[in-house]
Amino acid sequence: QFSDLSLTLVAECKCRKLYRPYGRVDRKRLKERLYQGCLENGVSFKECFAEDLKHFSPTTGSALHGYSEMACSDGTTLRGKLVLDATGHAKKFTAYDSNYNPGYQGAYGILADVDQHPFDLDEMLFMDWRDDHMAQQPVLSEKNSKLPTFLYAMPFGETSVFLEETSLVARPEVPFDELKERLKVRLEHLGINVKKVHEEEYCLIPMGSSLPQIPQRVLSIGGAAGMVHPSTGYMVARMLSAAPLLADNIVDQLEGGQPAIINDPLEFADSQGPSAKEPKAQDFTETGNVANEVSLSVWESIWPKERLNQRAFFNFGMEILLSMDLKQTREFFTAFFNLSDYHWQGFLSSRLSLPELVLFGVSLFKKSTWETRFYMVKNGVPGLIGMLKDIINDPPGEKVLERNK
Repeated sequence: QFSDLSLTLVAECKCRKLYRPYGRVDRKRLKERLYQGCLENGVSFKECFAEDLKHFSPTTGSALHGYSEMACSDGTTLRGKLVLDATGHAKKFTAYDSNYNPGYQGAYGILADVDQHPFDLDEMLFMDWRDDHMAQQPVLSEKNSKLPTFLYAMPFGETSVFLEETSLVARPEVPFDELKERLKVRLEHLGINVKKVHEEEYCLIPMGSSLPQIPQRVLSIGGAAGMVHPSTGYMVARMLSAAPLLADNIVDQLEGGQPAIINDPLEFADSQGPSAKEPKAQDFTETGNVANEVSLSVWESIWPKERLNQRAFFNFGMEILLSMDLKQTREFFTAFFNLSDYHWQGFLSSRLSLPELVLFGVSLFKKSTWETRFYMVKNGVPGLIGMLKDIINDPPGEKVLERNK
C-alpha cells in the first residue's frame, strides 16, 4: 500500500505533511514473486543447512577455473564458481572485521483489527515522537526521554491498521518487551482497542559500523553486504536496485557462460593445452576466503568508491543520532524536514552524492537551533574525523591490488 505521509515531530502536536509516496512491502507476496522468477529461469533449490564452505583456485591459469565447495547438512556437497551470501544479518559466510559494532533499530508492530482509530485513511503517520501518553508512567517516561521511540501507523481501513513502536537507533537495542509496553500504553492513550492481531512483527536491524571485508572470495547482498542505510534502517530499495547490477557483473566476469568446474588435475592440465606440465595434486590449492580477480570486480560493483564515501557520511549521521535524547531528536527532525525536498528525500533514499551530502550537512546545521548546533559540534567532531579518514582512504580493492603486485 502507498500513501502520503504525515509527520508528528513534537509534543505539542505540531504536524508536518510530507508529500511523498510511501509503501509497506508485503513480504509474502514479494517472496512469492522472486521465487516464481527463479522457477521461470531454471533456478534449482535445495532444502538443507549450509554448514561449511571452502574455496579452491588453480595454481596457474584463470581464476575462472577455480571453484567453491559447500558442505550441506544432508551430507552432500555442492560446487560452484561463485558463492553469494544472502543470509542477512546472520552473515553466515561473509567475513567482517572484529571491530564491527553497529547500532540497532528495533521495532515491535502489529497488523490489527480495531474498533476504531484516529488516523486519516489517505495518510500515513510516519514519526510520532509525542510522549504525553506517558504522563502517568514516570519510569517509562524517563526511559523514553533517554532512548526515545516513535509511533509508525498505516491505516488500511476504518478498523484495520498497521501500528509499530520503533527505536530509530540505539546501542544496545531497546528490548522488545519494552517496545511492546510502550506501544500498549500509547494505544490505550489513543483509545485504540485491538480486537484481533493478524500479523506480529519483531524487527531488529543492525545499522552502520564497518562493512564486510572488501573484497573477499564470498560475495554477498542485502544485510550480509552491509546495504542497510546506517541512519534510517532502510534497505529493500537499495538491495532490489543493486541485484541486477550485481547479476550483470557476475555474467560479465563469467564471460557470458559457466566454464566447467575442473575437479581432476588431469582435466586441468588438458585445459592448459599441450604445453602444460605433468599435473600434480597441488594444481588446485585451498585459498580460504581470499579474493580473486572475479570476486574483486564484483565487490567493486557492489561498493564503488562513491557508495563507500556516501556510507561513511551516513555512519557519521548514525553516531550523532545515537547520542541524542528525546528533546534533541525532536529538534533534529524538525530541522531535517525543513530542508528542501531534494535534500531530505535524497538522504533517505541514498541518492545524494558526497558533494550533495556536504551541502545537506551545511543546510541542516543552518536550519538547526543554536542548542542543536552546539550539541552537534561538541559530539560530532570525533565522528567527523573518522568519516574524513574513511573518505580519504583508497578503495579496498586498490589496496588489495597494491599488496598483490
